Amino acid sequence: MLEGIRIIEIEGLGPAPFAGMLLADLGAEVIVVHRPEPPVPGAPQRNLLDRGKKSVVLDLKIEQHVDAVKQLAATADGLIEGFRPGVMERLGLGPDQLRSNNPRLVYGRLTGWGQDGPQASNAGHDLNFIALSGALWYASQPGDPPYTPPTMVGDVGGGALYLVVGMLAALIKARDTGEGSVVDAAIVDGSAHMMNLIMAAQSAGVASTRRGASILDGAPWSRCYSTADGGWLSVQCLEPHFYEVFLDKLGVGGDAAFAQTLDAAKWESLAGRIGELIARKTLSDWTEIFNATDACVAPVLDPAQAAAHPHLADRGTWLEIDGQQQARTAPRFDGHQPDDPGMAPERGEHTDEILAGLGVNIE
Repeated sequence: MLEGIRIIEIEGLGPAPFAGMLLADLGAEVIVVHRPEPPVPGAPQRNLLDRGKKSVVLDLKIEQHVDAVKQLAATADGLIEGFRPGVMERLGLGPDQLRSNNPRLVYGRLTGWGQDGPQASNAGHDLNFIALSGALWYASQPGDPPYTPPTMVGDVGGGALYLVVGMLAALIKARDTGEGSVVDAAIVDGSAHMMNLIMAAQSAGVASTRRGASILDGAPWSRCYSTADGGWLSVQCLEPHFYEVFLDKLGVGGDAAFAQTLDAAKWESLAGRIGELIARKTLSDWTEIFNATDACVAPVLDPAQAAAHPHLADRGTWLEIDGQQQARTAPRFDGHQPDDPGMAPERGEHTDEILAGLGVNIE
């Protein structure tokens, strides 16, 4: 889908490499500029997030190597970097410096706090960014510490995906006008933007700023329950007709004691009764009982279990490359399915090829 698009990625951690992986998955030529040594000591020579990319090793502390990056950027449609504000400028690789030789360059910047603001230069991580943006607020039941699946809401959802969307929009503009853009993808902005669905629910009166007090995060029919074997069953039958299917399969259809109610004061006792029933059978028992129904119930699976689930196995959602489990390219397109991602390159695997193509010798 993105064949013919060249993206330069300056090696970083977490969300920026994920954004580069997604663009590579969709067909872009992504060249990652690796450091001479991995940013994390002892890290393997191949990184899953580098799948489908080419690798060139350059030391950005050496002027000749920085010049090579400048020449590489002059051939590119876009660039991705994930450093704190000002780092790339100090290296001589800031957007103004690179766009002077390539005005159509789309310069993607991915940070936690953004390029400006009082905390722009502060350190931080996924949990901090979504805490400040408001996205962490609904992450647990009242009284429990807020927590979400690591990296998914902030680094990936509010960061990498918003960077990719922004860069694709800017690439269309550059194609039409010849003018590039700087994309400031801040995880605090993206994760806050993701909250707009909940904010809409608040304005409609179906969500509350009080944790555990809305049908999405507190109702007994919108929770996870423990099974007899220590597994977990997700239940989210919001609509009354789906809840009726759920009760029927639970064996208490028509029982007034389990009637759906919007009275939050009754939710904990109702959840207790539902939990007692679910705790009597194993996860596999309940998975079989609720299979192919509209009860809106699903088992909570780890990645290996998910890969073996009949639905995901049929779709080929998960695959294994060189002994490492990973998810297949998403999304899918009518009439065009991207090739399976290949093995990630070793660090510097394409250095000679890429520099020769530029006519550059750094030795």
